[in-house]
Amino acid sequence: MRRLIVTLAAALIVTLAAAIVSAPAFAAPAPPLRQLDVAPKEVILGWINQYRHHPEPDKVPLAVRGMSRLGLLTDTEGAGVYVGFLAGIIASNPDKADELIAKMFPLSTEHQWAVVRAIAYSGRPDWRTMLQRHAERMPSRRVMIEKFLTGKLPTLAQAPIEKDETWGQKLRGMMLFMNHFSKPARDAGLDLTPDLLDTLWGVYYATGEYRPLARIVLMLRWTRERDLLEKLTLGSMAKYTLAVNSARNADLLATMKWAALQPQPDTIKPVLSEIIEAAETVETGRLRNEALAAIDELKRKGPGIKRDISLWGQVGEGALAIGCIALAVAGQVEFGIPCVVGGVATSAALRIWDNPK
Repeated sequence: MRRLIVTLAAALIVTLAAAIVSAPAFAAPAPPLRQLDVAPKEVILGWINQYRHHPEPDKVPLAVRGMSRLGLLTDTEGAGVYVGFLAGIIASNPDKADELIAKMFPLSTEHQWAVVRAIAYSGRPDWRTMLQRHAERMPSRRVMIEKFLTGKLPTLAQAPIEKDETWGQKLRGMMLFMNHFSKPARDAGLDLTPDLLDTLWGVYYATGEYRPLARIVLMLRWTRERDLLEKLTLGSMAKYTLAVNSARNADLLATMKWAALQPQPDTIKPVLSEIIEAAETVETGRLRNEALAAIDELKRKGPGIKRDISLWGQVGEGALAIGCIALAVAGQVEFGIPCVVGGVATSAALRIWDNPK
């Protein structure tokens, strides 16, 4: 439970970067030169937010040292935005990536995991070769590197964002759980945690590309999730971060309007309209309250499939004894929803809360 609460606390740190230095136009003026290795956190986050408008890859190693100095890379479950940002830098600078990585060192052993994960998450065709080239700089991360190289640790591309179980698959999983008292084996892939959402935002900040946003938009279909609390929470966080960041960044709002005009599933298009309206009217608090209500309902009532079966009564030829189905997902995991503090929406930098104040 603690791990999920901690990862939820990471769900909106991406919006701190957006809020600290909001772009009033589609292209902000070039920022002044800064010594990012000795800069405070607010300066580093502001620089990250503006990076897509004014790329400065040569400053990335200094920024990494600044992150390390401030302890921003210490929490492996709350540093997604930084890992995603580095992954985007590595992917978008194919000719300079090796040089940039080399200049990040010496780096605290405690924080080298972020470089390993960023290389693996970059999605470059040669990411494995690149990871091997830099392995000698990180001998303490040999096991982690080996697991990525052998496919025992998932990459960002393997996050199960594009895949949903059918009703029949969910039912089968419940039957297996009932019969064998263990959950069915899961496909290899990243856990659906808010840290995943942060990571995608980080990639967007580094590249300005629509691809990471497209995956975030795809999460919006989970705002109506009735079975898995993780998906409902992640979908709600995707909706909230898109709305808050769009309210503060004109280029992102324009992108959301463009996305709303594209062919979208019926489960996504109306949510995009809500995001645009909330961003234009700066009424994101309503989205927060709706998310809280939906999460609370799922926690109280349990998975929707369980309720559906209860109403249906029978499956095939045999009656299903609802009381024998031990669903351990709903009701045992507590989530908080990040809120806006001082006009700044954040995640790891934010207090999380379980009940609306």
